[in-house]
Amino acid sequence: MKVTIGQINTTNGDIQGNVAKILRAIKKAREDRSDIVVLPELSIHGYTSQDWFQDEDIVSSALDPLQQIIPNTQGLTAVLGTIRPNPDKDGRRLFNSAAVIHDGKLLGFADKTLLPEYDVFDDPRYFEPSNTRKLFEISGLKLGVAVCEDFWNDKTFWKGRLYESDPTDELIELGADLIVSVNASPFNKGKIKLRCDMVAHRAREEKIPIVFVNLVGGNDGIIFDGASLVADEEGDIILQAKAFEEFVETVELDVRKPDSRGITGNETEAIRRALVLGVRDYAHKNGFKKAVLGLSGGIDSALVATLACEALGPENVLCVMMPSPFSSEGSISDSQRLVENLGCELRIEPISDAYDVLLHQLKFEQPERGGENLAAENMQSRIRGVIIMAISNAEGRLVLATGNKSELAVGYCTLYGDTNGGIAVIGDVLKTEAYALARQINESAGNEVIPQEIIDKAPSAELAPDQFDSDSLPPYELMDPILKLYFENKLSLTEIIERGHDPELVYSLLNKVESPANEFKRRQLPPTLIISKNAIGIGRRRPVTHKFRRTPQED
Repeated sequence: MKVTIGQINTTNGDIQGNVAKILRAIKKAREDRSDIVVLPELSIHGYTSQDWFQDEDIVSSALDPLQQIIPNTQGLTAVLGTIRPNPDKDGRRLFNSAAVIHDGKLLGFADKTLLPEYDVFDDPRYFEPSNTRKLFEISGLKLGVAVCEDFWNDKTFWKGRLYESDPTDELIELGADLIVSVNASPFNKGKIKLRCDMVAHRAREEKIPIVFVNLVGGNDGIIFDGASLVADEEGDIILQAKAFEEFVETVELDVRKPDSRGITGNETEAIRRALVLGVRDYAHKNGFKKAVLGLSGGIDSALVATLACEALGPENVLCVMMPSPFSSEGSISDSQRLVENLGCELRIEPISDAYDVLLHQLKFEQPERGGENLAAENMQSRIRGVIIMAISNAEGRLVLATGNKSELAVGYCTLYGDTNGGIAVIGDVLKTEAYALARQINESAGNEVIPQEIIDKAPSAELAPDQFDSDSLPPYELMDPILKLYFENKLSLTEIIERGHDPELVYSLLNKVESPANEFKRRQLPPTLIISKNAIGIGRRRPVTHKFRRTPQED
């Protein structure tokens, strides 16, 4: 049996564009004489289109796009994600479904049962859960179809489960010969390997082949990596599609030997590729060809500039240096060298004159070592924000924010200054991860794309004389493991301390994280490219007005 993987890059709400990609995948399947072509979850409408799923015109025309697709399935079977109206008056108005089409006829729908509402997911807001299971018989083959989460609750694989039922297990009990799972599974660290292990385990335990097709592409801050899988009944992965790019190719399911088109690379490299895809898709899908960012001479802006040049082409990236009275000569020369290495455009827009005018007008004192005049420090960042936004307005460039997760978590950033932007490129990247990415980029290139001086220098905002991040923050090597446990592993203060971290540091950091003032800043951040679980961004919901302040004595 031949199976075509239709790992396509969709755009939320671009129904005609998405249907065109579906039809091209079906055409490729027919050319390859494939038996089945499989496309991702909600591949017609996009995932997640959020409250568009509640719009009357979307609901009333939910099935219309299928009429363009059905006649093109002569001689094969197509399984693709879509929506369909709920015929009952009670409940949500739509089902999240997979349409099963064979030889020009719609056989029916497999409706999603398990509706996730954690992290970036909010399915119960839009969809009614299904309570039925059925197989589709095609030329003697009993086909079981599971929509994303319905595949992810295997009691023999997960130590803890979110749901009692396992729709895929029920399909297997009904006598399925083949399981097809259509997915919109976002990227985060470790996810590619996790999916591989999960699919292989199920196939091996149940002695059944599995075709697992995943969405690829960036939509707002959510990045889908693709990396679709095909496992045979022995649990061997015979195909793992390339990650972070479209993949419409055919595999012979019965050959039972690994396919050479699989993905390779380490976790840091996967993060780099995810961020590049996120920048490229966010820019292009929102109508931007060019981008602009402020270049400081530090690791964060250097990393963002490098990623942007790879995503959009160096000819489309403008770096703006905005030196102040406190900018070091090294930062300026390091920035110039970086730009030469990247081949992008550089402009220098000093802020000293504008800064002096505002100091005089507002009767502020110049900052001294230690940041005694925080308002004057922040004013420099805000002047830079005005310049970057003016260039964006004048030239139609997407502004790339350069703040990292460590800084954003504890509020070490300036609202309406360095938080300005259309997309926060590394807002989910810890500072130590930023250094690892820079080293990975240089290692992969075989030369210093990012100058070693930038990687080696002590981090500094350079908003006051001889200022360093360490004046205000603990070392990032101590901070980041705590932040990772709190955000990504959702551990409590007590659990983090039990992992061996200093109690005073844990309480100090997490009081900063949960400060209403810092939550207020984060609420106004641009969309953040997400590369971890429970990231700062769409998946993390906290009130601004709240009380968290904790001391060891209270616990």
